[in-house]
Amino acid sequence: MTNTTVVSAPGKVLMTGGYLVLDQTYRGLVVGTTARFYTVIQSTKKDERGSIQVRSPQFDTNANWSYTATIQDEKLQFSSRPDSSQNKFVETCLRFTLEIIYQRTGKLFDDSLLITIVGDNDFYSQRAQLESKNLSNTVESLASLEPFCSTHATLGTVHKTGLGSSAALTTSLVAALFVHLTDSDLDQDRTLIHNVAQYVHCFAQGKVGSGFDVSAAVYGNHRYTRFSPDVLSSVMNDQVDSKELLKALDPVTGSWDNIVVPFQLPPGLELLLADVDAGSHTPTLVSKVLTWRKNNPIEANELWGQLGNMNNNVEQHLRNLSKASETNPEEYKQAIKQFSELKASKWYTVENKTSIMEEFIQLVDDFSQVRTFLQKMSQLSDVPIEPTEQTKLLDACMNMEGVILAGVPGAGGYDAIYCIVLSKKAKETVRNVWSSWKEMSVGPLLAQADNKGIAKISVESVNGLGRFLL
Repeated sequence: MTNTTVVSAPGKVLMTGGYLVLDQTYRGLVVGTTARFYTVIQSTKKDERGSIQVRSPQFDTNANWSYTATIQDEKLQFSSRPDSSQNKFVETCLRFTLEIIYQRTGKLFDDSLLITIVGDNDFYSQRAQLESKNLSNTVESLASLEPFCSTHATLGTVHKTGLGSSAALTTSLVAALFVHLTDSDLDQDRTLIHNVAQYVHCFAQGKVGSGFDVSAAVYGNHRYTRFSPDVLSSVMNDQVDSKELLKALDPVTGSWDNIVVPFQLPPGLELLLADVDAGSHTPTLVSKVLTWRKNNPIEANELWGQLGNMNNNVEQHLRNLSKASETNPEEYKQAIKQFSELKASKWYTVENKTSIMEEFIQLVDDFSQVRTFLQKMSQLSDVPIEPTEQTKLLDACMNMEGVILAGVPGAGGYDAIYCIVLSKKAKETVRNVWSSWKEMSVGPLLAQADNKGIAKISVESVNGLGRFLL
């Protein structure tokens, strides 16, 4: 084996902007996570020229896919091997990314490729794994599992945790192909990689989605405004002309209008994530909400406007706090220290509050309004965005000292929750609430907030990755 490339891409949490982010009028606040997907590409002389072997060793069966890619009469010929199982995301990534690379460079590769794709454990529920080892569902137990452990499931039956596995996989594979075959500079070509990843992810799903999950996988934390679906409408078909495709996806000739504004959680605020063992089908939730909005435009648009304004307020409070931590660090640290020892509902009782403390209080109040509007949307649309069971759990978290925010990410439902806390003690308290919760099974995830998007790394820098490589 020679010439090995490793590229990783993060999962995501959509803190604010669920449903609204589908509309260009509104924005979403998306946070990248430390949970990442890794694509490793190795060049080999082992197989015939143009052969591509892809494998995902965390799955039990049919997680190996075989393709061929050759150039004939100056055209890319790409096909799945007849005896290979099918994977829409992998096949779409390879087919269109190789087409773009060939159109841009006039060449492909002279050998064969072995591609290995794995995701951090947090992308998949580890409940069955823990039970098989007689371990409780705690942070300590999760940390004891080997990296990239077997899911004991197939791709079709695995229980995902909602961190955006398909977007992270797609983005890491697209970026790895660019790096491996063109020696791409990820910083220089980030926009092109974003556009290609968005396209192949939409094509594989059969529709143009909001794109925030792919955007997070490329850029990490940011405020996201979606691209117009019209950007891709002319190339969402199997007979797309390769030159037309390149024109649509190229940052210069394409008409991409998405907006990415960098964002960071303020210092001292730590993101906690939990997997809720109930499950929701996000496309179904979204479809029902959009149907309600279409049938009740006046009522829906008024609510969306109110929710959009509150989402903007939450973002502005977070940005103001980040700025305050730089301009007045001692006062900021004092506010964190004082509020970490109180329930957020009691913060207003503190005497001689500073302007930074007032900013924290406003953040809590406005985020509470966000939740109120999401609950109202749940009722009006008859869609469980923040179901009663989740409301009880979130309220219990907010009733702990040092908890500043607790919400359902993205489209909501029964899949997951997130909390933002101000201290190590608050983190432990929240996790105790989860472990003792009776109405639903709530388990922690290890992932934290992380600002890194796609990244080229070495095999040696990732614990446990080397064991999968030949």
